[in-house]
Amino acid sequence: MRRRLVSSAIFIFSAILLVYIVSCAPATPRPAQVNQAAIGHPAPKPAKIALVLGAGASRGFAHIGVIKVLEENHVPIDMVFGASAGSLVGSLFAYGYSPYDLQKMAISIKKGDLADLGIPDDGFIKGQKLQDFVDHAVRNTPMEKLKIPFYAVATDIDSGKEVIFGKGDTGMAVRASCSIPGVFQPVSIGGQMYVDGGVTSPLPVEEARRYGASLVIAVDISSDLDTGQPDGITGILFKTVGIMYAELEKAGASQADVVIRPKVGNIGSGDFSKRNLAIMEGEKAAWQAMPEIRRKLNALREAGRLPAYSSLAR
Repeated sequence: MRRRLVSSAIFIFSAILLVYIVSCAPATPRPAQVNQAAIGHPAPKPAKIALVLGAGASRGFAHIGVIKVLEENHVPIDMVFGASAGSLVGSLFAYGYSPYDLQKMAISIKKGDLADLGIPDDGFIKGQKLQDFVDHAVRNTPMEKLKIPFYAVATDIDSGKEVIFGKGDTGMAVRASCSIPGVFQPVSIGGQMYVDGGVTSPLPVEEARRYGASLVIAVDISSDLDTGQPDGITGILFKTVGIMYAELEKAGASQADVVIRPKVGNIGSGDFSKRNLAIMEGEKAAWQAMPEIRRKLNALREAGRLPAYSSLAR
């Protein structure tokens, strides 16, 4: 009996001692969660999508048709670059006009609303009316305060180099970008003289890249050359400039991710009478490009660089 009590006491003591030892033992550490950013795997950089609207005078109405389709398909646009006619449409879109507002404006506008005749020595058109039209349309909003960042490309006469306007008077920047040599008078800004952006960069894709664009959607309206006979000296000037633009735009188009090419070869550069046709051709070309645009956007979403569902913030 005595031995049994001693054995029981020893057993109980041993059990208590074992529990104490286990409770005092340090816990097995769990594997630390790996911070991917800390070991060289930062979060994907958000993508920036640029819409680049090329030069082409009256053919620029096609840009409106393209914008209609892009917005209908909720293609996000983070910045807009425009040269010549592209800067005019781009400025109004960046301000906040819907594609349908732009179409109404295009149908109602007259040549006289944009063109004021000057002395032919340095250009038939002064350009002041164009500047006033844009400033009135955007309610004198400076470029840096437009809803979508907007950049107009012009050419410095003295240096022969491109200049990108992204701040200041929106109408003046568009006027400079649209001042086709021989047709418009050069524009003086800050003591420098500027002419049409198409002279140096009619499709400013490279410029959009420099400003951080990850995906560039470019609209080329000069590659489809005008097949008609020019009408008068202004028509000859427009056609000559159009030929020059077409060659330069090839270089810009080669650097874009998606190029939309409306078939506007039957529309003269100075022909306002076919604006409806130009808008329709812009729509057609944009719809043809949408499968490619969707593929590019989906690739960015899969890489975590775009939200799952993106839409234009209007």
